[in-house]
Amino acid sequence: MPHETAAHQPSGSTWARSYAYTARELVRPRSVEDVRDLVLREPRLRALGSRHSFTDLADTPGVLVSLDEMGEEPTLAGDIVRVPGGMRYGAIASWLHERGRALANLASLPHISIAGAVATGTHGSGLRNGSLATSVTALELVDGHGSLVRLEAGAADFAGAVVGLGALGIVTHLELRTEPTFQVTQTVHEGLSYPDLHEHLVEILSAAYSVSIFTRWTDEPDGSVAKVWQKSRTTPAEIPGTEPATRAHHVIPGLDPAPCTDQLGVAGPWHERLPHFRPDFEPSVGSELQSEYLVPIEQAQEAVSAVRSMGDRVAPLLLVCEIRAIAADDLWLSPAYGTDTVGLHFTWKPDLTGVRAILTDLERRLPSGTRPHWGKVFTSTDLGSRYPRWDDFKDLVARFDPDRGFWNGWLTRVLG
Repeated sequence: MPHETAAHQPSGSTWARSYAYTARELVRPRSVEDVRDLVLREPRLRALGSRHSFTDLADTPGVLVSLDEMGEEPTLAGDIVRVPGGMRYGAIASWLHERGRALANLASLPHISIAGAVATGTHGSGLRNGSLATSVTALELVDGHGSLVRLEAGAADFAGAVVGLGALGIVTHLELRTEPTFQVTQTVHEGLSYPDLHEHLVEILSAAYSVSIFTRWTDEPDGSVAKVWQKSRTTPAEIPGTEPATRAHHVIPGLDPAPCTDQLGVAGPWHERLPHFRPDFEPSVGSELQSEYLVPIEQAQEAVSAVRSMGDRVAPLLLVCEIRAIAADDLWLSPAYGTDTVGLHFTWKPDLTGVRAILTDLERRLPSGTRPHWGKVFTSTDLGSRYPRWDDFKDLVARFDPDRGFWNGWLTRVLG
């Protein structure tokens, strides 16, 4: 039984030590039946992934449930892979590559759990690439009734359940669409000026399969404001006003590039180039906060101007900001629902009071269509008008979890 195998373990904190969980207990079930027993026995519980969030999103006053000891192997049938929800992207990527398959895209970090990343709309980059959730063709979850529910693409509730914020139940398995494995080259371009960044933003983000622009929003001594990380499956387009780097870089200026994936235009397997970080290193700097705001692509230049206007205030707390693009999808609570988007991702120093003060002002200045990344730090709570299916999602939660066993303080603040 789950309580006998993992009782009274401390809950711990998020990976970046930005939030200490208050749950009374952390339990690691070893089967779907264990998960069902937990849901039927415990009045309050919540799924815990790889802890790569920065707030109380995954917390509960009851029991945290981690699926990292369920120990199942993936299975591949045609172009669909079935995976346990607690598996991490780095592990499934290597497993697929060994079998000649690939996922269409990966996030910056391969360390994140599949179920957690999907549930929060986490993404990589590429104007023709959807978020990680768009690879999902089916998912299975234990709902608030203790029932194992399977939802497949095309089912009435599927588009509402995929980016589910953990509010519908504990996702035990997902099925993901794959494609033949492929090679990627990664090149860093230096010297991008702010005028070129602003004027050619969409062109730059379209210049390869996956593109990331890294900036601190203030000019460097050479007059540049950003570097461009270009990940290409074919011959990449040129980046206006830049030159390819001749040495490897870390995404955060001044840090050792060893934790980062290979650059300098050397081709390698997709899973060794699409993430920014290698799975066997701690990503980023570890002790940090993160925020991200996703804006409709037609409002992206307005958003860039808004952040640039706050550059002198932002820079002292900022480690780096990454600009990426994500293709539109039809998943109800996806930040890319219904529109191609541009994401402005901030990696902050671990000063929550200072960061929240900046975010309060920044969120007022960003365009009206801006949506935050669910797993990161934001201050807005009036988000319903930005999601056309907001009320439908709340109705879905009421059906799947009528007693609010998976509810927590974060959902109360955000969903109401």
